[in-house]
Amino acid sequence: MSPKKTSQVMVKHIFVTGGVTSSLGKGIISASLAKILQARGLKVTIQKFDPYINVDPGTLNPYEHGECYVTDDGAETDLDLGHYERFLNTPTSQANNVTTGRIYQTVINKERAGDYLGKTVQVIPHITDEIKRRMCLLEKGGKYDIIITEIGGTVGDIESLPYLEAIRQLRQELGKANYINLHLTLIPYLRAAGELKTKPTQHSVKELLSIGIQPEVLVCRTENHLTKEMKEKLALFCNVEKNSVIEAIDAETIYDVPLLMLKEKLDLIVLKKLKIKAKKEPDLEYWKDFLGKLKNPTTEVNIGLVGKYNELQDAYKSIHEAFVHAGAENECEVNIIPIHSANLDKGNVKKHLGNLDGVLVAPGFGERGIMGKITAIEYVRENKIPFFGICLGMQCAVVEFARHVLKLRGAASVEVNKNTKDPVICLMDEQKNITAMGGTMRLGAYSCKLKKGSISEKAYQTLEISERHRHRYEFNNDYLKVLEKAGFRATGINKERNLVEIMELKDHPFFLGVQFHPELKSTVENPHPLFASFVRAAIVYNQAGN
Repeated sequence: MSPKKTSQVMVKHIFVTGGVTSSLGKGIISASLAKILQARGLKVTIQKFDPYINVDPGTLNPYEHGECYVTDDGAETDLDLGHYERFLNTPTSQANNVTTGRIYQTVINKERAGDYLGKTVQVIPHITDEIKRRMCLLEKGGKYDIIITEIGGTVGDIESLPYLEAIRQLRQELGKANYINLHLTLIPYLRAAGELKTKPTQHSVKELLSIGIQPEVLVCRTENHLTKEMKEKLALFCNVEKNSVIEAIDAETIYDVPLLMLKEKLDLIVLKKLKIKAKKEPDLEYWKDFLGKLKNPTTEVNIGLVGKYNELQDAYKSIHEAFVHAGAENECEVNIIPIHSANLDKGNVKKHLGNLDGVLVAPGFGERGIMGKITAIEYVRENKIPFFGICLGMQCAVVEFARHVLKLRGAASVEVNKNTKDPVICLMDEQKNITAMGGTMRLGAYSCKLKKGSISEKAYQTLEISERHRHRYEFNNDYLKVLEKAGFRATGINKERNLVEIMELKDHPFFLGVQFHPELKSTVENPHPLFASFVRAAIVYNQAGN
């Protein structure tokens, strides 16, 4: 049965594909279009279909695919979902990210259960039917007027072909007025020739046409402005209307893109093609206010980001963006200084950290770089430099304090040393019999009770919070009393499981470690309070002349 027949209210669909090269920013264009449509009063959501065979990105090395973004319902997803949430200020879920691996897993499970009644299972129709079913899942409940679907990869990739075939079929099932394809492509600038070239885009569109998909809108990434003649040429050779060739010039920040797309009238073009009457003029005043603060800071701080994946900025994408939001909130330019933890030792730690206004020790897994993180934490603790530890960063702070303040020299996390005599960080009970790696960590949103008067309570302005998690190891409560007696206090507790979620150090301007991932909930409209407080502490430290 087609999605058209099962849907009570016809939801409009926008499919975003990419051509010429990867990393053009389909996620940012999708989020920007969704933002300006949302600003017109429409209910919009975005979903990402990734062509890799992994069931989800949870088992991928950050060097492979950037950070793994976690939703409230515990889905390990593509980092583009972070962009969707940061722009739209609405949570996503498991349904917003689907991979080829998950599609094939579902179809194979159905085949094993006999659901296909002995038929030969094939890419068409079985795989494409499952793709279409997933693409239309968010229609249920009537929550959205428009669903934007981003197709991962680049047109021409063999991996993406089933998705392109699925959206070709959906065009017929949904109807022309309920479907458009937006194709994001590159107009390269040849410096030697001194001109922009449209030929790669023409070839990319021809590749789409050979599959049976005619793009309705072309969004062209470019370093230089497109001339009127160039737009007309693209429209002629790509068989699109002249006003549907959109310039997407390189922007100073990703948060400029919604306003640039508004200026190009992308929202009006899309609404006209989908036969939607705009509910109101776009209201983006708070967005403009945010950009004003972001681009006109009144102060500046340097924050060290101590991690083990610093070669790839996308590995800590949500942390970087959370600092952007917190910086704008404080009208402060936050300069992130990447520091590779594997390169830190007692001999050079002062050189790397001595001139910083704050240090964040990043999350991660495994033994590599652990000693560098512990060395960094010891230095900032002793020198009263504002410190923020996330997940493994919090665990390293516990290990450092146990070793150097409590004099438990062998204290360690059992993740690093299974035979330690002082396992201050231990494996969670429910993890002890788990052997499968994918989707088996403590994932998603859990509640936390804060202690009144703590740094975290002052930041959140409430005693009850909910934050997202992704970990297997936890604070060992056997060591809680001795740590608290020495001044390292548990100020956030998950009451259901009596798990320590937040640790704070007394007699320090700002020393905070959290087991959860606050960066995942920071948005333009609602900067995360812990990041905002950390940046304020760094400003105070800087202005004190330290």
